[in-house]
Amino acid sequence: RAAVVRPGDRTPSARGVAVIVGKRHRLAPLLAPRSIAFVGASTKTGTPGNHMIVEARRGGFAGAIYPVNPKYDEVEGLACYRSLAELPEAVDLAVLSVANRRIEEQLAAAIDAGAGAALIYASCYLEGDGDPPLLDRLRRRARAAGLPVCGGNCMGLYNFEANVWMSLWPLHDGIDPGPIAFISHSGSALGSMLDFGNRLTYNIAVSAGQEITTTAADYLDYALELPSTRVAGLFLEGVRDPQAFTAALEKAAARDVPVVALKVARTEKSARLALSHSGAIAGSDDAFQAMCERYGVLRADSFDELAATVALLAQPRRAGHGGLAAIIDSGGERELLVDLASDIGVPFAEIDEATTAKLAARLEYGLEPINPCDAWGTSHDYEGVFTDCFKALIADADTAIGVFFADIRTGRWLSHSYVRACLDAAATTEKPVAMATLLSWVRHDEVTRSFIDAEVPVLDGAVPALKAVRHAFAWRDFKARAPMTPPEPPAGDVVARWRARLASDGALDEAEGLALLSDFGVPTLPVRVVEDRDAALAAAAALGFPVAVKTAMPGIDHKSDVGGVVLGRADSAAVAAAYDDLATRLGPRVLVAPMAAEAIEIALGLTIDAQFGPLVMVGAGGVLVELLDDARFALPPFDVAHARAMIANLRVKRLLDGVRGKPPADIDALAQTLARFSVLASELGDVIGEIDVNPLMAGATGCVAVDALVVARGTAAP
Repeated sequence: RAAVVRPGDRTPSARGVAVIVGKRHRLAPLLAPRSIAFVGASTKTGTPGNHMIVEARRGGFAGAIYPVNPKYDEVEGLACYRSLAELPEAVDLAVLSVANRRIEEQLAAAIDAGAGAALIYASCYLEGDGDPPLLDRLRRRARAAGLPVCGGNCMGLYNFEANVWMSLWPLHDGIDPGPIAFISHSGSALGSMLDFGNRLTYNIAVSAGQEITTTAADYLDYALELPSTRVAGLFLEGVRDPQAFTAALEKAAARDVPVVALKVARTEKSARLALSHSGAIAGSDDAFQAMCERYGVLRADSFDELAATVALLAQPRRAGHGGLAAIIDSGGERELLVDLASDIGVPFAEIDEATTAKLAARLEYGLEPINPCDAWGTSHDYEGVFTDCFKALIADADTAIGVFFADIRTGRWLSHSYVRACLDAAATTEKPVAMATLLSWVRHDEVTRSFIDAEVPVLDGAVPALKAVRHAFAWRDFKARAPMTPPEPPAGDVVARWRARLASDGALDEAEGLALLSDFGVPTLPVRVVEDRDAALAAAAALGFPVAVKTAMPGIDHKSDVGGVVLGRADSAAVAAAYDDLATRLGPRVLVAPMAAEAIEIALGLTIDAQFGPLVMVGAGGVLVELLDDARFALPPFDVAHARAMIANLRVKRLLDGVRGKPPADIDALAQTLARFSVLASELGDVIGEIDVNPLMAGATGCVAVDALVVARGTAAP
């Protein structure tokens, strides 16, 4: 059905009805319904069956409302129907507020009655349930019908632009529509983020629950079709539909809508709790982080950080070139601010001479004309001083964001002066400006009301505020990144040959693994595989001493664990002795390779994530791989620039830069190698179970892989 526009309404797209190429979004019946049936409606005040109808009307829903319950003739002044089948029309949304034992029959009734969507509050767990359990039965039935379902085990949803309040959460009055879309796997998290008054304002807010059919990716896609969406906040336990999720993230980046995610269930224990709470499979946190870095998702670690970040990014201004300009009224707190900014990774703007002169002209004697600026002197004309100095700081060419730090409190005259100074300065610029407190617990509701209309956010706490600024800079930098340009893969026949080999029975031995790497542009050492002592001696002579002699017997993947690696054999006698020992203990087949030059040991790896597929790892190699826990992960393929960023974040980077007189490693060569390895992962990830390149020797003249374990997908351990 076509969207209805009543006289005086805004256009459908501006009323919270997402429009795609002239059509209503497929989630419109769920998120912007024109008619709603409330199954389980009740006359008892304070019950879910009554509350949901009261809230729908309190939110201003103008469409048809149909209470459904055979016990009543009327609920809240509305005619009550015995069943969904008796309704005078097929409703857009059926809200099923019934016990778990009745959910299945009522979902079937909603489908039979032609409902366009359903909302389920119940947990969808039954004691003594059969196989498949209720949740799986609901999911199968709804998917077969193509029915969008919010829940179960959720608190419902809000579409503030379309006046749709479909939640059990008791919402305060007076919430205005705003630019934030919030999607949560936790109902309580939804409530926490909504209870900010109008300091955080939303267009949609959804408690997704168990995501029976409709996932966070679907809600995000809907939000991105709303012109009002400036930022999206997510509280996630897991990602049920990775392909749709990453497609939505690509759409968000294209539309300059930052996505801020608070991802829980990072640890083994919390992942188990997520599975029992909503059935969500948390997945690998390394893979999720790699996905965030690939698609520009800004990852928060707490509600405070999430709230501050969406608040800062919800304003219409985006950070440009430069760093943070800050003004404050305390020398000691300025020192704290500088320390915290250093820890968090927020750079301050390097103000120029003109700005310095403006500050010096207004500051009292003894105050330094620097950024961050302590502008409190003897209180003489303090409001004018703060206003003029903050204006000067914001106007500096190297300022990207301006933040006024002060613990403003309701009822204090000084706080009102700071508010005026901040807003006066904000009115002179197109750059992002915010007010931030140092303490997180400051009562300032009354004094901060004037910030709402000016779209200047108030951020609670120095740490959340600085992290929000860091995220704003990260989004700026992500948007400025050149398009990803991974290296070209090898010729099609080369790829096809390796696909065929990996699809056959058996794992690749070390020589084959190195050959695979070489074909994809990863530098390797020449190797010889031999079956007797004379051949080993001939191989060593041909390759040049010193050499390494390693067991090449099938089935021995980790050679060092069984004493299967002998290094630095400098002459024929040493090679013969090494061969005899390995042949006696492990078998006659060995690999001979020249010794690589001394260098920093790096590890490359490929694993297959159950949700996101191939995942590339780079980290400290050799024995350091386990001692340092030093690794970075990325989704393949990626380019040299992304590879460089991964390497730059390793702890072992200090060794790569050269220490104690040793020359720095060739980072360009290492980044090129890592990028080429990512192409291998992308091209063959569906037929490979695991690759372990350890070590890759990274030195001043380049890098070279000296060992490789390649496990085909069919032979990988489950």
